[in-house]
Amino acid sequence: MSSNKPIKGRGAQLNTPNKFLEHIYETRADFLEYCHLEGEEAHSNRTQYIPIFPKSIVNKVSSPDVGMQYSMNTYQGCEHGCIYCYARNTHEFWGYSPGLDFERKILIKKDAPRLLETKLKSKNWKACTVVLSGNTDCYQPAEKKYEITRQCLEVFLKYRHPVGIITKNALILRDLDILKELNKNGLIGVNISVTSMSEATRRILEPRTTTIKKRLEAISVLSEHNIPVNAMLAPIIPGINSHEVLQLAKAVSDKGARSFAFTVVRLNGAIGGIFMDWIKKTMPDKAEKVLHQIQECHGGNLNDSRFGIRSRGEGKIATQIHDMVDVARRRYFKEKSFPRLNTELHEQYKNGQMKLF
Repeated sequence: MSSNKPIKGRGAQLNTPNKFLEHIYETRADFLEYCHLEGEEAHSNRTQYIPIFPKSIVNKVSSPDVGMQYSMNTYQGCEHGCIYCYARNTHEFWGYSPGLDFERKILIKKDAPRLLETKLKSKNWKACTVVLSGNTDCYQPAEKKYEITRQCLEVFLKYRHPVGIITKNALILRDLDILKELNKNGLIGVNISVTSMSEATRRILEPRTTTIKKRLEAISVLSEHNIPVNAMLAPIIPGINSHEVLQLAKAVSDKGARSFAFTVVRLNGAIGGIFMDWIKKTMPDKAEKVLHQIQECHGGNLNDSRFGIRSRGEGKIATQIHDMVDVARRRYFKEKSFPRLNTELHEQYKNGQMKLF
């Protein structure tokens, strides 16, 4: 027999089938019954770290509405376990499920610093901001052990190349020494994700992330050192955190954020089924209301894939969210702006002293 009790410390509560695989792994009811009678767990909830060896690390972003041209990910999969994460679908490309596998099977790119250095030294490469965590968080728990993100930041500093960071983990402050050096030449911009002011909401929505208090402290510390911070108030989920827009904007502004961005949640690919299963188990009383409000933002569906609209939503609820965002910007960010990063220094550092000959 299976239990309806949520899996502790995880966002997803099941492994959905991988759409690219011919065969489907299914846990039979008699096996679950046997485990229950024996007092054993049917599956291990421990995180696995699996080394992989990609041939390149910097990815060109072709989507016109993402706001970045290049990204790189030091890890695939993310132990933070955010239930809404759009990156879950990418785990299928590696042969895993976008459900629990995404949180429990973390792929480690130990060669990332070397691959990055090769890219930045490339004769045809022209400096353009590369964003760490375009897909999965570069400061997730694995970074404490492997320090791949820190090594990559050292490469960006060595070649005086602009870099952006997206994270919801206060571990970023560990690398404050490098960030301050990058900032001396306008080479760093940080995006801190703050999704709710409620710890109760955070714990079920983003189970292995840094607390809201520590994220706000990270914004404060970075801002005190004049490192530009943009707050990511995303995604806004109707019925869960949509009532917090003004409160969130004020909180990050008070801590020093220079701007903020937002998206209206969309549950693309396998995430729709994973999210529905999750909310019915963790918020059964409000599940249908939340799902209907998300659908109202996307023409009756949980997802809309149209560029320019997919992350903004349409309809009355989406309009209400946009109106609150407009008020928040006028009220808390009127005199603030996020700077452009410096792309002028990299060329002279690309080949070091060889440039003299």
